[in-house]
Amino acid sequence: MNTKILFNTVLLFLFCIIKTNAQEVLTIEDAMKIALENNFEIKIAKNNSKISETNVTVGNAGMLPTATASITDNNGITNSSQTRQDGTSTSLNNAKNNNLNYGVSLGWTVFDGMKMFARLDQLKELQRLGDSELKRTILMKIGQVNSAYYDLVQQQHQLSALDTTIVISKQRLTLAQNRFSIGKASKLEVLNAQVDLNSDQVALLRQKESYANAKILLNQYLARDAKINFTVTDLVKVDDKLVLADLIDLAQKQNPGLESQVINKRIAELQLKQIKADRYPVVNLTSGYNFTESQSSLGFTSSASSKGFNYGFNATLNVFDGFNQHRNEKVAKLEIENSQIAIDQQNMILNTQLSTAFQTYLTNLELIGLEEDNQAIAKQNLDITLDKFRIGTITTLDFRTAQLNYVNAKVRYSNAQYEAKLSEIALKELAGNINF
Repeated sequence: MNTKILFNTVLLFLFCIIKTNAQEVLTIEDAMKIALENNFEIKIAKNNSKISETNVTVGNAGMLPTATASITDNNGITNSSQTRQDGTSTSLNNAKNNNLNYGVSLGWTVFDGMKMFARLDQLKELQRLGDSELKRTILMKIGQVNSAYYDLVQQQHQLSALDTTIVISKQRLTLAQNRFSIGKASKLEVLNAQVDLNSDQVALLRQKESYANAKILLNQYLARDAKINFTVTDLVKVDDKLVLADLIDLAQKQNPGLESQVINKRIAELQLKQIKADRYPVVNLTSGYNFTESQSSLGFTSSASSKGFNYGFNATLNVFDGFNQHRNEKVAKLEIENSQIAIDQQNMILNTQLSTAFQTYLTNLELIGLEEDNQAIAKQNLDITLDKFRIGTITTLDFRTAQLNYVNAKVRYSNAQYEAKLSEIALKELAGNINF
């Protein structure tokens, strides 16, 4: 009999090891790395940034010449007749005519009021805007991954708390059954213990469901199969050294939203330069080499051909366009003014968000300490109550109250850590300073 029990114990131990090893232990660093590689929105933002980078060329700015090759071959079959001045005439049916032209032309804008240089600078600013948008997307998605990850940690703590209370509830039920069997307790005490145990088991099932759904959500952020199973670490380490003044300084330099507004103003200024360039003449150099050949079955000339090189220049100047130039410049200046207003607005919003989030962060840090003390007190109270319940000097209601107080204290402590971590993540995201 002892051998059989030992054999079953070994099998159970091996099963637990296999089950544990089957689950990946996902760290927050691994989660962020996977998100950076797999997340769909980050991939799209990366490609958009590459598009902006690819567009930064002197050719796209209009600084390089353009060369065009062309060929035209026209053929015809006609019935023709001709009457000359001396009265003679001639005619030909199915007369074949052919006209062939081909050549290469070259055009180069050598001066356009410096518009091409402003255009090149604008393309560079658009590249910076794409990089800023990529950074904003990465910060947002990494923030979501962090929030989802630590939500799992918190829910894992709640599962542990519910596991603990079920163990205690089972002990209570066993004690009640033993006391009932020897006549020291009523059937009501046993039934109450069974009802409370059932309630705890229902709560555990609900929590397991919530935990499983939170895993699916994190897998979605990581852009991987929703069925992938894993566990997370139990540690929630909150950075309690954040300083509001430092965060505001970082946000002024690194916040992608504010950075985008500054870049948009620079783009508007360069747009004004391009519009002002229309006040100046545009000078183009032209050149080309052409070959022409024609053949006719009827007429004084049966065939002709020419070839040669041509070159020259042209210049155009906008003398009057119905005051559109003045209107366009006025609109561009208003766009610059709007860009500055947007920067000021973004600054105010950013400082407000940082100040509010920092106050929440300080409150949550204090709550961590208070809830940690409450948990220790609730645990001590539960231990004392459990001892008293075993010897029958306390009612089942008082025992249940102490039990629930302990579970609630553990949950509140876990929630306090989670909320503090969320505050830390929000502050670092606003400052553009999440480590990844």
